[in-house]
Amino acid sequence: MITQEENELLCRVEGDAPMGQLMRRHWTPVCLLEEVSEPDGDPVKARVFGEDLVVFRDSDGRVGVLDEACPHRGASLAYGRNEDGGLRCLYHGWHMDVDGNVLEMVSEPAGSGMADKVKHKAFPAKEWGGFVWAWFGPADAVPEFQPPPWAPTADVRVSIAKALLPCNWAQVLEGAIDSAHSSSLHSSDMVPARVDGAKATDKTWLRPSTDKAPRMQVQRTGYGFRYAALRRPIKDAATHEYVRSTVFVAPATALIPPNNLYNVANINVPMDDGNTAFYFIAWGDPAQTPETETWRKFLRQTVGVDLDEQYRPLRNQENRFWQDRKAMKAGNFTGITGFPNQDIAMWVTMGSIARRDKDRLGASDLAVVEFRRQMLEALRAFQGGAPAIGTGENAAAPAVCAYQAIVPKTTDWREYAAHAVLAGENQPELEPSYSVKA
Repeated sequence: MITQEENELLCRVEGDAPMGQLMRRHWTPVCLLEEVSEPDGDPVKARVFGEDLVVFRDSDGRVGVLDEACPHRGASLAYGRNEDGGLRCLYHGWHMDVDGNVLEMVSEPAGSGMADKVKHKAFPAKEWGGFVWAWFGPADAVPEFQPPPWAPTADVRVSIAKALLPCNWAQVLEGAIDSAHSSSLHSSDMVPARVDGAKATDKTWLRPSTDKAPRMQVQRTGYGFRYAALRRPIKDAATHEYVRSTVFVAPATALIPPNNLYNVANINVPMDDGNTAFYFIAWGDPAQTPETETWRKFLRQTVGVDLDEQYRPLRNQENRFWQDRKAMKAGNFTGITGFPNQDIAMWVTMGSIARRDKDRLGASDLAVVEFRRQMLEALRAFQGGAPAIGTGENAAAPAVCAYQAIVPKTTDWREYAAHAVLAGENQPELEPSYSVKA
């Protein structure tokens, strides 16, 4: 349990909030590449760390991330014309390029020279792994972009489901690193079976264990921590353990134990103190990693079906997340389709910012406790002048990965030769596990 004051430090990201300043020392996803795929296409609104942004691809294919408010009178550039190498504000025709240079001021007298004196707020941008990334830290200290462990090279397939959630980033992240909850909340979608490891089928993810009370162990790193949830396997329980090792990559990424076909990750971008852009990622070999639309359909995260056009879930507290009580009576544990939707129901019902000072934590919450302790320690060190956690020489290497395996009890999970799933069986056709109507 942490104090309410510590909870505020952990969660708040807007303006000069210390955690937001720490997080700004990392390259941060702003939107999906598919949202700005066309040169001179529609500009896209985004919100990160409490800042309203506009993202666009100019006539030459360059991506820009700008302050949404026009520097002239503050009108939204998201409604502007994307043309001739920049965004043109509708109000008076001011024209800005991806670097924030004012190319033209049609409302000003010719030769006034005012355009040379105005610079609009622009953020360095990078395209990688299906995202537009931006640097929100000091303009004079922009680090080289380093590919994240879930997109280590340009040739892996990265499929992303996106949802904008009305809750704080930290409770979403805590859900992603909490291995114990999956044995209950996701028990109808992650099904125990007599298999030799986690398997992806056309409907469910199979697991070789019925153990709902894993033993937790943690190992700190410079970029965050690794931890293991140790469960009794269905087979050879006397001599072996089923290990699910999750990785927390500060400040807001979780590498989730894979199945036999592809790897899984989650990154949570604070839009502001009370809203989060949640991204759930499948990545790996293109031959066996589901394509984007297949992945979203499997997760029940399809725009126009499960989400509105702004990626906001149609399932919410007002409609009880489309929970089907008849399905529950028939044996489904939650009555909510799509396991991310099961998570979202838990995160959102905690409130905009969960009251961690009221938690009653147990042995299964070891990763959650470690996350809170480590991030608060890292925040205090950062305030004292230390580099932000997970930056510089402490950044996570591309080879860092989660894993799952059945191993002899004599094997230390920390020493296990883990590697990402990049080869294996053919990709199955993924389908939701059962049907629930709104």
